Amino acid sequence: MDLRLTEAQQAVRAMVRGFAEREIRPAARHYDAREEFPWDLVKKMASLGLLGMIFPEEYGGAGMDYVSYALAIEELARQDGGITLTVASHTSLCSNHIYRFGSRAQKETYLAPLARGEKLGAWALTEPGSGSDAAALATVAVRRGDRYVLNGTKNFITQATVAGVYVVMAKTDRTRGRHGISAFIVERDTHGLHPGQREEKLGLHSSDTAQLVLEDAEVPAENLLGELHHGYLDAAAILDGGRIGIAAMAVGLARGALEESLAYAKVREQFGRSISQFQAVQWKLADMATEIEAARLLTLRAASRRDRGLSTAKESAMAKLFASEAGMRACTQAIQIHGGYGYLRDYPVERYFRDVKLTEIGEGTSEIQRLVIARELLGHASA
Repeated sequence: MDLRLTEAQQAVRAMVRGFAEREIRPAARHYDAREEFPWDLVKKMASLGLLGMIFPEEYGGAGMDYVSYALAIEELARQDGGITLTVASHTSLCSNHIYRFGSRAQKETYLAPLARGEKLGAWALTEPGSGSDAAALATVAVRRGDRYVLNGTKNFITQATVAGVYVVMAKTDRTRGRHGISAFIVERDTHGLHPGQREEKLGLHSSDTAQLVLEDAEVPAENLLGELHHGYLDAAAILDGGRIGIAAMAVGLARGALEESLAYAKVREQFGRSISQFQAVQWKLADMATEIEAARLLTLRAASRRDRGLSTAKESAMAKLFASEAGMRACTQAIQIHGGYGYLRDYPVERYFRDVKLTEIGEGTSEIQRLVIARELLGHASA
């Protein structure tokens, strides 16, 4: 197995690393403290092609592979989780759903401005009563002539108040369970679409999260995305790729925690010497570094398989499961290494600790990842 990065992949990593260190690092604490959406950074990332990395140039994208995308997400997350989640959800979920299952006309109309960063995308699956049990969603879409009318409430929607394009899952046949769900493209100015108030979250403060309410929201019939009643299966495929992005985000946050801990351990003195000389601290750093490397390799393996057109259901679930839990452990140990200072907002590890928790929950909890992995190992088809 060749683990070497191509020159193009190395160039992407170097470019994003430089941008993140130059633009995101100085601003991260500002946006976190004020819980403000970083429009200026989003516009700068759009100009670099970072909002359409994995899409072809004919649709406004940068034409990068998924390995490059994972490397870029890691570099962004090293500096801030919130801005990274904006890029990951916009790219892996909303835009990718349109790219994978949309018609050519839909790609030209909706994907191109998303990939160029002229608009942000949101992906609306989760509801107040359906989280891990996504098939239990209650939002409905009823065909009336040449239009569909959508009614329902979506929960925890990333970019809900700032998006220009939404992909919304709704039931088009209530009698068929998950096989009666379809996806629709809904524009921001659609009458009856109402983004709710931004949620106050534990972490990822620079990321926009809110409810999305649809009250007799009408969309043209041609805004059906993919085949009728095929929305759930398509969403599952989209989540496979999305989990690679979340895994890369966890790796980046964990790497940030490790690098901050290494620097701090070298300068912090206790009992007359640097704490980096204490075995207890050394072992924490060793465990963090080892798990981060393993998480990165799992993530890049899943990304590489996706680039080669191979199945990634098991591999992306493994990457997301291990990387998110390793990230949580790394950020916890970073707080411990920093001691009381790690509990203060003056140090980035406090923010990493709050941000990384979402990676164990979003785009499928750790429990769901274990179910996916076991199902793939046992050869059990989902009902």
